[in-house]
Amino acid sequence: MSELSTLLDELEAELREQGFWSDVPPSPEALASAQPFAVDTLTLPEWLQWIYLQRLRALIEAELPLPTGAQVKPYAEEALKFEKRSTQQLLVIIDRIDGCLGKP
Repeated sequence: MSELSTLLDELEAELREQGFWSDVPPSPEALASAQPFAVDTLTLPEWLQWIYLQRLRALIEAELPLPTGAQVKPYAEEALKFEKRSTQQLLVIIDRIDGCLGKP
C-alpha cells in the first residue's frame, strides 16, 4: 500500500502543479452524485481531488480492502482530451494507480 500512497501523493502534486487543485470544495449535492465519476456534477480534476483521492486515502488509513479493477485512465483520457495544458504526466500517474489497484 505504500506504493499506492506514494502515487496518490504524486497525483495530488500533479493536480496542484497543473492548476487543477481547488481550496473550495464542491457543494454537498455535487459530491453526492450517483453517476460514475460524478460526471453530472464534477469535472475530472474535482472528482480526483474530492472523491477519488479522499476515498482511497481513507481506505488505506483504515487498512480496509482497496477496490480492484479501477480503470480511471480511459475516462481521464476522454475527459481531458480538449484540455489546453499538458496532461500527459497526470495520465501516467492515473495509469500507474490503475495498475496498482489491479485488474477486475
